[in-house]
Amino acid sequence: MRLIATCKLGLESLVAAELRRIGIEPESVADARVTFPGDFSAMARACLWLRTAERVLAEVGTFEARTFEELFEGVKALPWKQYLARDAFIHVNGKSAKSTLFSVSDCQSITKKAIVENLRAAYHTQTLPETGKEVIVEVGILKDVVTLALDPCGAGLSRRGYRTFNVSAPISETLGAAIVLLSRYAPEQPLIDPMCGSGTMPIEAAMIAENRAPGLNRPFAAEEWPFLPERVFALAREEARDAVTPRKLDILGSDIDAHSIDLCKKHAKKAGIMVNWAVRPVRELASDKMGGVLVCNPPYGERMFKKSEAERLYREMRTAFDGLSGWRKSIITAYADFERVYGRRADKRRKLSNGGMPCTLYQYFK
Repeated sequence: MRLIATCKLGLESLVAAELRRIGIEPESVADARVTFPGDFSAMARACLWLRTAERVLAEVGTFEARTFEELFEGVKALPWKQYLARDAFIHVNGKSAKSTLFSVSDCQSITKKAIVENLRAAYHTQTLPETGKEVIVEVGILKDVVTLALDPCGAGLSRRGYRTFNVSAPISETLGAAIVLLSRYAPEQPLIDPMCGSGTMPIEAAMIAENRAPGLNRPFAAEEWPFLPERVFALAREEARDAVTPRKLDILGSDIDAHSIDLCKKHAKKAGIMVNWAVRPVRELASDKMGGVLVCNPPYGERMFKKSEAERLYREMRTAFDGLSGWRKSIITAYADFERVYGRRADKRRKLSNGGMPCTLYQYFK
């Protein structure tokens, strides 16, 4: 099959590197997606192991379409009987960008009608009860090229299953893992998140350090596919469990809010990892260790704080962070004037998005 890993813009190289880490060579890398060849086993392993991708999709077919008639005929021509039983419950998701066909709801409706007509002919029936297992079909149109794919994930890959409670404006698990990886964190190093919120980045760092597959403890929609070879996901999970390497970690998540830290402890327990937590304002941050990694998702002016409060916090951060000798710091924020207020230009910047909001990851390596 041809498989597609979708991701946030700016994280494509991380997704490609993750695929190589599990023995899968990417076929191509484009904006917000990495394609790779593989069978159902590769699909299951990608679902379990990809930390920074948003979804894995299994391509059914691709073609050009600029009219609804071309869309209908193109979808109808694909081999849907290979994947969909006569009673399959067909759920169609859609998206369109830079294309003549821009009405997503119309494209979804036409795609569903074309699939139904295909299956009626294939099964020699006029009745498709849709009482069976759900199969999610994704129709994506980019620059008039239509891609039809099956979605084996169900819930997005950011839904690891451990974060059942939330604080205001949490960072997604996939973005949290990406920031940890971009910080060049290694398991033997100390790591601190001084504004950890619901604990996402410390937990993701611990999972990376112990080689825990992020999807190990969650279900996937493909596990209900009747055409999936037996035990594909079971075998992938067995492999992932065997790969876990428990170790003592020097990871600290702290926050000024005691309620947030209570949630962090619950999330860490559910994730099966052990890290340290503390109720502490950022101005009290300190470490006697020479070198380490700091990751931080501070409040943005328009996100949680007033502008004046956010700027005061950023100045406090600079004072506290300068006390960490030899530490690398990675700070994500949507605040455009962050470097001016913080008082130091970053060594590296990377454009990202958090919850649909354009952000920048500012990295300081000295």
